[in-house]
Amino acid sequence: MAQVCDLCGKGPQFGNNISHAHNVSRRRWNVNLRPVKAKTEGGAKRIRVCTSCIKSGKVVKA
Repeated sequence: MAQVCDLCGKGPQFGNNISHAHNVSRRRWNVNLRPVKAKTEGGAKRIRVCTSCIKSGKVVKA
């Protein structure tokens, strides 16, 4: 399942792990997603939303 917010479309960010010896390997920071039962135009639906959308009030809980 994709790590993407259903409301804002925020996805994972990519970067590097850098050790003390400067060994570099790729890593990713996933989005903090929560399943929420939200009101939509078709009724209540379970969507996966990031916590920043929940905090800012972009999602209306059913």
